[in-house]
Amino acid sequence: MPKGKNNQVVIPENKLVSITEAAKLNKVTRQAIYVAIKLNKLKASKETTRWTIHLDDLESYRNQKYSRAKSVFDGELLFDNAKGFHSVGQVADMLKVPAQKIYYATRIGQLKAQRKGAAWVIHNEDVKEYAEKHLSKKASKAKAS
Repeated sequence: MPKGKNNQVVIPENKLVSITEAAKLNKVTRQAIYVAIKLNKLKASKETTRWTIHLDDLESYRNQKYSRAKSVFDGELLFDNAKGFHSVGQVADMLKVPAQKIYYATRIGQLKAQRKGAAWVIHNEDVKEYAEKHLSKKASKAKAS
């Protein structure tokens, strides 16, 4: 795919892209694009041996694609960061620890979390409390050693 100034992707004038280009634009693998085409979630045409995708179709696919961040439970956004609610992955990123550590902490009761459908939802206050009580102790012990 042609690159412009500052390594930005240049959009072709005919607005048709290959699977490789579509994957780069969507920041996914080529296989993910193939699967979306095969499941009829992404419109594409195969005039010769190569698939071509119109940029408008790619944009439409991107907008309707499932996103965990948009998950809803009982009509409410599950991970409403503005209200202080986060997923296990988000909490792990915030605390710079593996997600498994967060799952384990919820399972043994060190970190309060609510189960909503298939997801664990954790509030900011509970994250702060967990970090102060459990993560800072281990950091203090490591420094003392």
